Amino acid sequence: MPCCHADFAFTEDSDRAFCVGMPAFTFGAGCLAEAGEQARELGLKRVALFTDRWLRASQHVATVLSSLSAASVEVEVYDEVAVEPNTSSFKAAAAFAAEGRFDGYLSVGGGSVMDTCKAANLYATHPAEFMTYVNAPIGGGQKVPGPVKPHIACPTTAGTGSETTGIAIFNLSDINAKTGIISRRLVPTLALVDPSVTSTLPRNVVAASGFDCMSHALESLTARPWPRRLNPARGSSRPVSQGANPFSDALAAEALKGVGNYIIRAITDASDIEARTEMMYAAMLAGIAFNAAGCHLPHGLSYAVSGLVRNYHVPGYPEGKTLVPHGMAVVLNNPSVWRYTAACSPGRHTDAASNLGADIRGINPGDAEEAGEALSGRVIELMRAAGIPNGLSDLGFDANDVESLAAGAEPQWRVIRNAPKDVSRDDLKSLFRAAMKYW
Repeated sequence: MPCCHADFAFTEDSDRAFCVGMPAFTFGAGCLAEAGEQARELGLKRVALFTDRWLRASQHVATVLSSLSAASVEVEVYDEVAVEPNTSSFKAAAAFAAEGRFDGYLSVGGGSVMDTCKAANLYATHPAEFMTYVNAPIGGGQKVPGPVKPHIACPTTAGTGSETTGIAIFNLSDINAKTGIISRRLVPTLALVDPSVTSTLPRNVVAASGFDCMSHALESLTARPWPRRLNPARGSSRPVSQGANPFSDALAAEALKGVGNYIIRAITDASDIEARTEMMYAAMLAGIAFNAAGCHLPHGLSYAVSGLVRNYHVPGYPEGKTLVPHGMAVVLNNPSVWRYTAACSPGRHTDAASNLGADIRGINPGDAEEAGEALSGRVIELMRAAGIPNGLSDLGFDANDVESLAAGAEPQWRVIRNAPKDVSRDDLKSLFRAAMKYW
């Protein structure tokens, strides 16, 4: 496929360019021990280390603390990060950051930890009413006015890609739905991506985060092409997530190859170092890809699922809390979405299925129905092998919940409008109905 692909041909209203900011990262086993050296290189003398109470006693946090100490960097630990953060947990973290007068930040944890650290850094550096920076139309959607303090992100799961994105996601308590803050300013200054940290992860955490990685890559490849973006802009006004583009395509395709080859091995065998390393790398690539291209329907639908679920818990996650892991909420909507969007770009859906490991011999790449079934079928195959629930009904949802699920998803227009076709309220309801059960 040539650069700036034929399916991205300009129209009168097209943006004439896309722009990408590459995050800085170090990838490799043991690189967490470089945290102190990297902090010192950034000129940091007093830092806040964000983590959660379950990771606080882990070897990963101990390694980073030891490295900071050896580099004579003063550190204060904040371990009150909420898994699946919300309004109050973001505000509490921001208050801690403001009071501490830190010159930099480190985050050691999954997406919840890294996103909380991003938000705390933002509000401590550029104080404002909480809804000021929250995505429109839910919040004010105002631009971050300037640089934030240095942030070294140390992911401990393989999936969110938050270490390479300018996105911070949380549950807005007032409407019981997920939303976020997005800005190039929030991309961590440096990511220390150490695949050895995943050796201690429970299989359900590996599965949920791995499917989040998969969906980041699939959504990047199938997003609305950048010349078709609904808000053409210039210069710094271009959004972080600009629609599918040649740069994001390349990274997303490579990430899908890694997922297709290694996700089931990584889930089923904690001692499979190769598989867990490859998934960590795929997650990072997919993070860079979706930061540039943006997610769309699977993520937009997932936020309503997370907010409306009742009395559901997955082993391996904090006890005593109803919670659908983010990656699980996302993948449960995948097959219904790919059958719906395949008509927009059958070839891209067929290519995505092939990269993910599907046998596409005999598939007509121009046939929308065949392309949608090839991709959705491969996703379902992986879901079943990983022990993922059979659709939303396994979480306790039924036909009576379709209206409320659609109402909960509708405000997520930041991601939904990045879908390759315009989506109505009736379309949302149809997608949720189709996601109730797959086999």
